[in-house]
Amino acid sequence: MKNTSLCYIQRGDEYLMLHRVKKEKDENRDKWIGIGGKFEPGESPEECMLREALEETGLTLSRWQYRGIVTFVSDEWGTEYMHLFTADEFHGQLKDCDEGELAWIKKAELLRLTMWEGDRIFLRLLDSGEPFFSLKLCYQGEKLVGAALNGKSL
Repeated sequence: MKNTSLCYIQRGDEYLMLHRVKKEKDENRDKWIGIGGKFEPGESPEECMLREALEETGLTLSRWQYRGIVTFVSDEWGTEYMHLFTADEFHGQLKDCDEGELAWIKKAELLRLTMWEGDRIFLRLLDSGEPFFSLKLCYQGEKLVGAALNGKSL
């Protein structure tokens, strides 16, 4: 099982999104996701999120909130615990990302993007101000076959 972080960096009514188009062998190939990646040894969720944000965007986050944990279960990719954050204060200059193209996307337009179906669930939870949550998403290939919020099926 792997641990990862994912952060949605907010600027007004927009999130900074990453269109994963640069790596061939990428489970997120061609999808839009937030900023994040795998934990390095000894890292906390916050340390991972801050490092990944800086590496992928050039931005140093100065205010963030730990919003939830998402358990992904996949017949192709194994199990992953993703620690989900939002951030609304940062400094630095946006840089090119070697994993894809960065773009500021209006929140109202997010659900029109190509993304994992489960991402649509947690983006709605973030938008509604849901308190810290646990979301389990089960996939067969790219098809979402099960979801549970705080232990209850959706």
